[in-house]
Amino acid sequence: MDMKQLMQMGRKMQDQMAQMQEDLEARELSASAGGGMVTATVNGKGHVQGVSIDPTVVDPSDVEMLEDLVLAAVSEAQKKAAEAYEAELKKASGGLPFPMKLPGF
Repeated sequence: MDMKQLMQMGRKMQDQMAQMQEDLEARELSASAGGGMVTATVNGKGHVQGVSIDPTVVDPSDVEMLEDLVLAAVSEAQKKAAEAYEAELKKASGGLPFPMKLPGF
């Protein structure tokens, strides 16, 4: 493989990575806690887009439970986003390990 081919491969991978980032930004993933009482939605990059709370779970005397449910839902949604990112990264890299180690460098 000559340097020109290597550069072309690099540009192609950059284009694929840019497209992957756009796709992840547009993707929405949700997770629930408390039997669906709290739902968190994140984009494919793990940024929280919204939280939905069933009014029946709002108890002023037990705010700690509500906080725990919100945290659990957000954490699970972010975990799903991380898994989606890893899957997209594997597809974009053709299964190459990251960070990539190029032979001879």
